Amino acid sequence: MTVHGIESEPVGTFPSTGIDVLVVGTGLAGLTAAIECIRKGHNVRVLERASSINTLGDMYFMGLPATRFFKHWPEMKAEYDSIGLHNAWIETSKHSGELMVKPLYVNERLKAAGLDPKTPPGTFQLRPLIYKMFVKQVERLGVKIEFNSRVVDYFESEDGKKGGCVTQEGKRYEADVVIAADGVGSKSQRLVGGQVRARSSGRAMWRAAFPIENLEKDPEVKEHYKMIGPEDSEPIVRTYLGPGTYGMTLTRPETMIWIINHNATGSSAESWSNTIEPKEVLDTMDEGVGPNPWDPMMKRLIACTPEKTIVNFELLWRDPQPSWKSPGARVIQIGDAAHSFLPASGNGATQAIEDAVSLASCLQLCGGKDNVPEAVEAHIRFRFTRNACAQKVGFSNAELLQDTDWNKVKFDPRRAQPKHPKWVWQHDPETYTYENYAKNVETMKAGTRFDESGIEPNYPPGYKYEPWTIDWVMDCMREGKPVELGAGNWD
Repeated sequence: MTVHGIESEPVGTFPSTGIDVLVVGTGLAGLTAAIECIRKGHNVRVLERASSINTLGDMYFMGLPATRFFKHWPEMKAEYDSIGLHNAWIETSKHSGELMVKPLYVNERLKAAGLDPKTPPGTFQLRPLIYKMFVKQVERLGVKIEFNSRVVDYFESEDGKKGGCVTQEGKRYEADVVIAADGVGSKSQRLVGGQVRARSSGRAMWRAAFPIENLEKDPEVKEHYKMIGPEDSEPIVRTYLGPGTYGMTLTRPETMIWIINHNATGSSAESWSNTIEPKEVLDTMDEGVGPNPWDPMMKRLIACTPEKTIVNFELLWRDPQPSWKSPGARVIQIGDAAHSFLPASGNGATQAIEDAVSLASCLQLCGGKDNVPEAVEAHIRFRFTRNACAQKVGFSNAELLQDTDWNKVKFDPRRAQPKHPKWVWQHDPETYTYENYAKNVETMKAGTRFDESGIEPNYPPGYKYEPWTIDWVMDCMREGKPVELGAGNWD
């Protein structure tokens, strides 16, 4: 089988498959699915419940596997390279402000952690810039997006050859495959049978991004949180680790961002539009952090934050979903609809984009619309164990950041930074699909488990999937025990 994805293969490389794809949702998963499905020769329509695509937000980590498909989209690659954090620095302090790991170029920290600085596992990116980049590509392709189309139900046709959905206005849509990329509240859960109960973690994130001109309110804050390097021209990430908390700031030429993990409050909610005012943060941020309060400079930074800017996002935990597809495999969930990640995991955006690239490729390989169920089921085999393992790493990283052993950090700075395992960032979802699709389908039809199929794992080598639950994770944390990741090489 020809392996695609190694070299650039722009639109027009792949012949039409005749497969009609309906994408619901315009998050990163949905936008990538639309872009890549068009490149792979499928016919695409998109539904979005809002009146426009939401390009607001602060920052997140974009893993290397999520950016490899840019080679096929020259405009996207050029823009990504231009907006990325070049020559970025990073430093680490106690939450009280005591500097523990001096400022270093991110590449130097990577090298100290045993990683190749020439191929970093990913980079921090500004969500608004990344989303606008994706939106521009969708617009260049002329993708039809129907806005104000809130989907309230999903279905499959009686003959099992179509998937479909219904909007709040009662309008029905059908396609050979429906991609539910509409987030954790997706109405596809009823049909898919993958709904899992959300559990409060007892934690939340204060997050804010605003124009850096707001630091003019406090010249000492402006000086403290300035950029670094030659003529103070290079961006810097400042991380803060404390008992039961961690925080981060990012200073860019035009934007100031800060994030703090904290005990959930009455105003916390799982919504990116749930804003609070700086006074609420300042009144409660020292609760639960022990005898040493937060760094006064961080408090003064928060005081500079404009009104209606701080999001108080509650962190809800969910068990890995048992199912991502409808009975006839004509509706398939991707991204947060299939597997939600903690914001601190550094994996949510990456895995969502990987999902989209993998599914578009499986649909191209299946041989036409009659074989869509084969493609959907093969895609899930490729993705399920990998995502479950990535979710578990997210919990392990949260535990690390909230319970840092500073005595050990003095001798090994790697203990103050989250894991970025090789099995996560070395993966290429497109080439992996083309290399392994035929064997995946063969072993799937033979009833062989994916982790016993002989296919090279895209999860920790040596690991075999074992079901786990949030209750187990919470029990470990309550008892002060580490979250055991399981057998295999998780590094």
